[in-house]
Amino acid sequence: MDRKSVYDFGLVFAANFASLEDMKTNARILSIAGTDPTGGAGVQADLKSIAAAGGFGMSVVTALVAQNTQGVRSIHTPPQNFLREQLASVADDVELDAVKIGMLGDSATVDTVSEWLRGRSNTTVVLDPVMVASSGDRLLQSEAEAKVRELCKHVDVITPNLKELAVLVEDDEATDFDAAVEQAQRFAKTHDVNVIVKGGHLDGSIADNAAVSADGSVHRVPAVRVDTKNTHGTGCSLSSALATRLGGGETLHSALEWSTHWLHEAIATADALGVGKGNGPVDHFHQLRRFAAYADTTPWTFPVNDDAPAPAIAAQGPHTSQLWEQTGTLWRQIMELPFISALTSGELSEDDFLFYLAQDALYLELYSRALARLSTIAPTADEQVWWAKAAQECLTVEAELHRSFDVPKVDPSPITAAYTDFLVARTFTDDYAVGVAAVLPCFWLYAEIGEAIAQHNHAQHPYHSWLETYSDPDFAEDARTAIRVVEQAFANASESTRKRATRAYLMASAHEREFFDQAARRQR
Repeated sequence: MDRKSVYDFGLVFAANFASLEDMKTNARILSIAGTDPTGGAGVQADLKSIAAAGGFGMSVVTALVAQNTQGVRSIHTPPQNFLREQLASVADDVELDAVKIGMLGDSATVDTVSEWLRGRSNTTVVLDPVMVASSGDRLLQSEAEAKVRELCKHVDVITPNLKELAVLVEDDEATDFDAAVEQAQRFAKTHDVNVIVKGGHLDGSIADNAAVSADGSVHRVPAVRVDTKNTHGTGCSLSSALATRLGGGETLHSALEWSTHWLHEAIATADALGVGKGNGPVDHFHQLRRFAAYADTTPWTFPVNDDAPAPAIAAQGPHTSQLWEQTGTLWRQIMELPFISALTSGELSEDDFLFYLAQDALYLELYSRALARLSTIAPTADEQVWWAKAAQECLTVEAELHRSFDVPKVDPSPITAAYTDFLVARTFTDDYAVGVAAVLPCFWLYAEIGEAIAQHNHAQHPYHSWLETYSDPDFAEDARTAIRVVEQAFANASESTRKRATRAYLMASAHEREFFDQAARRQR
């Protein structure tokens, strides 16, 4: 490659990364709120959430709150002149993309913040009308409620919990999602503001959020309830993340979708934090740590003996027994994936499921080519016929996916492309034993996963028909045949070929893990 080519490549490379950066602007977000010494709510939660959502956070303190995960002990409100000085110090120096307002506490503070906002008509403002904590503690003096209602007319979005929404509309607290949406529609219309309805405090398995516009339209974002007591500061966190995504240029609907998915993960992983004796905080940075791990380019390594559980479909000899034994960690990692857990329970979102099916259809097309290649180099007529039949069945399954589930035509993801490229390379450029070892995980691991999930399948499962396919006895029998073929191929191969084949099997198993996990890795 000459110098000009290198330069041109660099420009394209830089342009691609610049476009990625442009998609997620490093928005400058100001949080105006009270404090939480234990870090789960207030400005402490706001700053964590802003950072997690891709923004640069700043804070102005309205109240010093002595609270922890068990409740509020006391509240100290600094002088209003000091609050004005804080607001001015930020506004005089920094151009803000969005403002999140949380706890205001009393009438004087509402007046001060309202006055400051009058000069900021071009800045997106999200108001979390903090009146009642989820613990039941009152966080706003009753005489200030009317002023907060008035303030709602001068912001873009409000994010009340159900108790606060009831206070705003001066009605009883909603006991179901539709009733909450109806209250939000009333308030949105009379105050010309977007209202976020949060279903997390309702009973049942659903914890959806919805954006209700002043014209009455509703955009509902599905979410599954997480069984945990550790939800301290979720209201602060959602509103701050929402403000950050709005400040970065996203629409309200897109911003709410991203914030809902992010917060769901933060709640789902909250228990592991171990912060406090009461209702603990959520794990604001779990998603960031997860994405950072995905970016690790360290070559995959695999233990020699890995304490694998006994497979439902038995190995067919010493060689395949050794292969399975080395799959222990990979097997556990796959079964612990959020995608597999949600698929098993039936809580997997339709969007994630369809994304997976679309990539699976692309995978099967190229997997079929790899199997067809094996049919041309197999050492016996029986194996040639079997591989050809397996290749044809892949194309049949792909067509059935499109017909039964209306799977959209999409481009392959980087993970799908990496896996299929690996399979094609191993089957077209290496020995037969290496090729059959590379394609084995899709038979064996898939059948094992299908068998494990089948124990939780039932007629009302949202993905019942699809799960039945992979727990079908014919699928298990195909896996058994593939294992037997691999066992024989290893027996006929040299020691050096067996080493390459073992590596190919383990690499393909790792690709299976990545493939199952990719729906959870999307930047949404």
